[in-house]
Amino acid sequence: MNTELVKNFREKIGNGPVLGPFMKTADPAFVEAAGYAGMDFVILDMEHGPVNLTAMQNNIRAAQLAKTLPVIRVGELSEFAILQALDVGAAGVQVPQIRNAEEARDVVRFSKYYPIGERGVCRFVRAARYSATPRQEYFANANNDALLIIHLEGREALENLDEILAVEGIDIVFIGPYDLSQSLGVPGETGHPKVIAAMEDVVSRAKKAGVTVGTFTDSAETLNTWKSAGVRYLSYSVDVGIFYEACAKLVSSIKE
Repeated sequence: MNTELVKNFREKIGNGPVLGPFMKTADPAFVEAAGYAGMDFVILDMEHGPVNLTAMQNNIRAAQLAKTLPVIRVGELSEFAILQALDVGAAGVQVPQIRNAEEARDVVRFSKYYPIGERGVCRFVRAARYSATPRQEYFANANNDALLIIHLEGREALENLDEILAVEGIDIVFIGPYDLSQSLGVPGETGHPKVIAAMEDVVSRAKKAGVTVGTFTDSAETLNTWKSAGVRYLSYSVDVGIFYEACAKLVSSIKE
């Protein structure tokens, strides 16, 4: 179902940076509009967002219609959460708060079918077109297509970074600057020297290990800084924040 989208995405990120927002609304129109605007991916948020799995299916459909890659950020490292996200048709999962190599291996194990992992098997799901996709084709494509992105956002992850980067099957390590800032004792100060130094260290070591890096940014200036540093999976802001900023700018310009 996502084979062509994933193929195109891998080609893009192999050649340079890709861009996409976090999406917290339950309205698929926002997701579809982001795709038509040219966003390479959308991160459909089930950690900090209010969207349930039933509504999330429509967000995934909207992303696929607009030809942007649908990624679900699950709420936690959970076999069930990852299984459900992939079964409803997500092209990939982002898993928060990964602290060590064992947890990174669990992400792979929960996301892939045999012989790579132990993902729960059912072909009567949306990802398999409700069994319309031939079973062997579905299982082979599912293993090849599922993008696995892990969040590194705490001191323990930094301490175990080399072991995490060595885990096979992880496509992208994603630095969560806000949670990282809290872990380093400066909550919310994502531009603090401690946070910047830690992020730069992750980027440098990941490059040496041949692992793609992603991060969240909420300003064009910050985005360009990390883009120049070699970060390729660039998440810019959140749908509701982008909408708020556009509305505030409009109101300000009219009142002036």
